[in-house]
Amino acid sequence: MAITYTGKPAHAAAYPWEGLNALDAAVMCYNAISVLRQQMKPRWRVHGVISNGGQDPAIIPEVTELQYYLRAPNKLELEELKTKVEDCIKGAATISGCKANYEYKIDYLDLKPNSKLIEVYEKNGELVGIKFSQDERLKTLMGSTDMGNVSYEVPSIHPLYDINTVHPNHTREFTEASGAPEAQKPTLDQAKALALTALDILKPGNEQLIQSIQAEFEESVLKK
Repeated sequence: MAITYTGKPAHAAAYPWEGLNALDAAVMCYNAISVLRQQMKPRWRVHGVISNGGQDPAIIPEVTELQYYLRAPNKLELEELKTKVEDCIKGAATISGCKANYEYKIDYLDLKPNSKLIEVYEKNGELVGIKFSQDERLKTLMGSTDMGNVSYEVPSIHPLYDINTVHPNHTREFTEASGAPEAQKPTLDQAKALALTALDILKPGNEQLIQSIQAEFEESVLKK
């Protein structure tokens, strides 16, 4: 989300009382959200920066901006988190006398994997030699992807796989590891499993499989 505070500029030394400090509003907003973390649920995440703090120390800032990411396990909890963060934004505006404006660029929804589709994918994965982990901790992994939005529109899966590196993603080391020879076979195996899954769905005579996938999607996603 993008947050903008608009105050009133004034000379910071000659007549600061004439101004409304938009940087103070931004700092109070940032601190309020930081304090809010104590009451956040375990899987909520809020992280942000002050992207514009003013232009000149001699002038009380008229406009400041913050950029934030809000994360929660599902759509309902995200709406709850949004309300709490919005209260922090409004509170900072009230205290500072500045005007606040905020907007959400896009919501990345939680992923709704289709179990029937997973069964077909896992069957094909085993055919090409993929060994699936039974580690329950993997189910708690968090991330943001527009695949979640897709899964609200059509039956979907989002497999994760190991490329034989100890480095976490979103790092330079992971980028390098993804192009290493050790990463190529597992990547190709995944591509084969996904391609075979698509062929199973499109294969003439498999209409019952399509119906079962669609029925689960309608029951678990569309009716909620």
